Amino acid sequence: MRPLTDTCPKPLLKAGAKPLIQWHIEALVHAGVDELIINHAHLGAQIEHTLGDGSQFGARIHYSPESTALETAGGIRLALDRLGAAPFLVINGDVATDWSVSRALEVSRQWGSEQLAHLVLVPNPEHNPKGDFCLHGAWVSDGDKHPPAYTFSGIGVYHPSLFEGISKGSVAKLAPLLRQAMSQGKVTGELHSGFWMDIGTPARLAELDAHLKHRRIK
Repeated sequence: MRPLTDTCPKPLLKAGAKPLIQWHIEALVHAGVDELIINHAHLGAQIEHTLGDGSQFGARIHYSPESTALETAGGIRLALDRLGAAPFLVINGDVATDWSVSRALEVSRQWGSEQLAHLVLVPNPEHNPKGDFCLHGAWVSDGDKHPPAYTFSGIGVYHPSLFEGISKGSVAKLAPLLRQAMSQGKVTGELHSGFWMDIGTPARLAELDAHLKHRRIK
């Protein structure tokens, strides 16, 4: 996303006249989820300055700053002590979607006793044609072993115990944890066929901006 992210953290890049992360915050609050934790590393102070305590959105925002980027699982582990003992929703700040946050509430109410994760998968975009994981009914498996595969959206509901083997403050990727849990039959999922974009390039950011403006006009 450079050079845009040289001076602005990716979640604060604007599309449809709003920062990417604001779309998520508003969707969460609309669904009744108003207690939020935002982890950040690169230019994170700008995120805190822009969003503040969240009251302007009807939310209560807490921050989990990382002096060094810890990857997804490492970042979650750093904030884990503040997330409680129940399953929690994680949404990447650099995706855009019309997936309903209320689904996360439904999933948490139906959580299985051995379940560790619930993933939202999407049809494969051009930049990830081979996908990531497979969906068999309600269960998710490793896409390398059971093709065809769908793309992981960056949206998931996780049980805290998925991260218990990670040392606090360490760098850790999410995918290995998920694959291990999949091998034990502890990951469920769903396919979202609606709107979703990974905002990973300036061109995709411009595409999202055009999409949001068109939707507003309509």
